[in-house]
Formats: sequence, structure tokens, C-alpha cells
Amino acid sequence: MKLALEQDGHELVLVNDGSSALAQIDKCPPDLILLDVMMPGMDGYQVTKKVRQNSRLSYIPILLITAHEQSNVVKGLDSGADDFIRKPVQIDELQARVRSLLRLKQSIDQREHFVQCLTHDLRTPLVAADRMLQLIKQGIFGEVSLKTEEALNNIVRSNENLLDMINKLLDVHSYEEGQKSLSCITFNLKNLTEQVIKELNFLAQEKSLELRCIWQSPLEEIHGDRQELRRVLTNIVSNAIKFTDTGYIEVTVSLSTGDETKDNCLMIEIKDTGIGISPQAKSKIFKRFYHTNHKGLGYGLGLHLCHQIVQGHGGKISLESEVNQGSIFTIHLPIS
Repeated sequence: MKLALEQDGHELVLVNDGSSALAQIDKCPPDLILLDVMMPGMDGYQVTKKVRQNSRLSYIPILLITAHEQSNVVKGLDSGADDFIRKPVQIDELQARVRSLLRLKQSIDQREHFVQCLTHDLRTPLVAADRMLQLIKQGIFGEVSLKTEEALNNIVRSNENLLDMINKLLDVHSYEEGQKSLSCITFNLKNLTEQVIKELNFLAQEKSLELRCIWQSPLEEIHGDRQELRRVLTNIVSNAIKFTDTGYIEVTVSLSTGDETKDNCLMIEIKDTGIGISPQAKSKIFKRFYHTNHKGLGYGLGLHLCHQIVQGHGGKISLESEVNQGSIFTIHLPIS
């Protein structure tokens, strides 16, 4: 089998057990992993699962090989394997499956490279355009009439919306590729929450809504990325204001010790009396690019990014909602 793959132009690195395989993969990630299901110490299913759990690794196709008729294909695929082949291996079939998986790897790598290059290349001229527009508004290139200023403001807002979408795309890509590093410090979450409420209160006042914060936790500090958690709070509270026409938005922070979370954590509930979310939308609301048909909902990146940030902190975010009855977003953040 080794000779057949080398004759097909592939370079192979052989190891004897699962632990050695994981060490080699972490040291020098390959383009493809071939694993025997039966190995000493750690079987192929366990190795596959650990590879998929390693957020530092980009996507690597995994082909499981077994000599047993009763080997569980479902278990292998659920562990994260991409394909399954049985011994005695037909050389031409093995070579074909390897080529197929390598094409898949190449396709995914090209897609990720395209997304990264596209977002970076788009961001640069948008930032430059924004700076130029600000200079024009300031009258650096001559006096600006009221009509011209109004037109410039529209362009600036459109430019800012597009730049915001691109920045979110970059952040989503970084989280999903395991390239995002959280800058965790111990900070006062109560102060941060109150700042977000204060900054967004004018939006609520414009719609005659009450925006309030109820702090019920004996703890005020938490260890985490202050800027990223600020983004989460800002996104969810501003969404609540956007989709609430009458009533209130309430942010409640308490200490949770329930069975659901197992460990002590801070629980942040953001409740509104808005239009609510249908059962069909609830199951998909945190998915990338998903949005309902509500006008002005955005690009379907904000809540997905919130989900990624909370997960990055070892927490969880959930939603309870009924149409025309409002929504409650609940965030659990580990205290430790």
C-alpha cells in the first residue's frame, strides 16, 4: 500500500500508534490522514475525533481503513472521517479515494484562501475611501454645500455598513479556522454592561422604549475578552431594540448554579417585548448567513459571530422566543 501511494506521487510518513499519529499531525499537519481502525492504545475513531477537536488544524481529510466486516461506518463518519475502505485493499480503489480526498482538500483550501484574500482586498480600499470622504466633509478640498453633505453622509453610511460586514466576515473566518486568539483579562462585567446600555439608550428612546439593566449577581468581575464580549452585548441588545416597537428591553445578570451548566457561571438574559422569532427560525438563528425575512435584519453574521465568541469563552448562548411575544437570549459565561 505504501509503495502504491508513493508510485502515485505521494510522500508518506508512517507511525505505529494513535498517540504518535496525533503528535506527528500537530507537529507537521499533512494533506491527508490514513488511519487503521484497530491500533494499539487508541483506535482510529478516537484519533479521528481528537483531530477534529483540534481547533489549530485546518481541514485535513481522513480515510479510515479496516480489516473487519463489522467495523462501524456510522461511528467512523460521525467521529469526523471523510471516507472508509476495507481490507484487503484494492490498490486502484485506494489510489482513487486518496486522489478524491486530496481534490476535496484542495477545493476547501482554495475557497478559504479566496474568502481571506477577498475580504482583505475589499477592506483596504473601503478604509481609504472612508478617510477621503471624511476629509471632503471637513471641507479640506473646498466648501461643501448642504445637499452635497447629505449625499456624502449617505455614501459614508453605506461604506460603513459594507466595511462592518467585511470585518464580521474576517472575524467569522478567523473563529471557524481556529485563528482567532482571545485577549482575556479580568475585568468588571457590570461596568461594561452598564456602558453598553448607556450607549444604546438613545436608540431605545427614539422608539419610546425602556432599556434597563438588573444586576443580581454578587460577582461583578469575569475573566474574558472584554472587547469581544462587548460586541456580543451590543449586537444582541441593539437587535432587541431594532425589532421591538413597544414595551421594553431588559438585561438581567445573575449567578447560575443550575444542573444545565454544571459549573458556576454568570448568566446574562436579554429580554425584549418585540416581534419574536418563529420556531423554524429559532433552530437556525445562530447559523452563518441565516436571517429571517424581517426587513433590515442584516447579513446573518452578527448572531453567528456572537455564538462563536461565547463558545470561544467556553460558554453557551440560547434563545427562547414566540412570535409577537418577544425573545429572551441567554448567555452562560464560566466564572473561572
